[in-house]
Amino acid sequence: MTPSGFRANLARRVATAAVALPLLLAAFFLGPALLTAGIVAVAVLVGLWEFFALMKARGLAPFHVPGVVLLAAVFVEVARPVVPASLWPAVALVTLIGLLPRGPDFSSTVPSAALTLLGAAYLGSLGGAVAALRVLPPDRDGAWRLVLLLSIVMVADTAAFFVGNAAGRRKLAPAISPGKTVEGAAGGLAGGVAAAAVVRALGLPFVPLGHALLLGLAVAGLGIAGDLVESLLKRWAGVKDSGVLFPGHGGMLDRLDSILFGAPVLYYYFALVNT
Repeated sequence: MTPSGFRANLARRVATAAVALPLLLAAFFLGPALLTAGIVAVAVLVGLWEFFALMKARGLAPFHVPGVVLLAAVFVEVARPVVPASLWPAVALVTLIGLLPRGPDFSSTVPSAALTLLGAAYLGSLGGAVAALRVLPPDRDGAWRLVLLLSIVMVADTAAFFVGNAAGRRKLAPAISPGKTVEGAAGGLAGGVAAAAVVRALGLPFVPLGHALLLGLAVAGLGIAGDLVESLLKRWAGVKDSGVLFPGHGGMLDRLDSILFGAPVLYYYFALVNT
């Protein structure tokens, strides 16, 4: 990236973050848990629409209504189960029955159904894990759990951005994302660990420091994996960004990828280990 391009991209990123972050923090700390869950639900729904756009770029017809129904079912089951039985059998039925009215073009119908299920399960389950961080008891820690997730991902992303541009030499995954480097990834991991330590000191002191450092490393590492998976999907579809919703950041999927992949680490930790 040229120096002028680097500065322009950085300026767009900073401007977008300056608007979005205060609004999110206000929702986390001042609003009820369901407000945050609703924000996450809207975000993953937008992400699903962008995923459908990737399918269309490859000439496939997504199952729009079944996809939304499936996403909602999976999201609710993960974030806050409201029925005593699993919704996954219903998810499978809706997907498979949705094959029937699609006509005789089996060559595209079956891949369309499979990808619709992939998108709904991917965004519904991982988005549900993000929302669950706010609604898991105790409620007083919910906002800080989300701050932990976002801080690790954002600091890791920023560190990777600067370290990669300043010292990146070895390509991390050239076939998928040529711009990412091993050095940038290492900087991102270090940034994630540092962010976890700071948030733990500020708002989650009951989390052992060693646990916080490992969580920072794991979330940052999975965030890198999420970014690469989304890059793979975009290369498959032949597009540069999943959308243009956020100047300097791309679409909703471009912003959610690392957050979604990092969320299950904290979800399982706070649900099963540090309850």
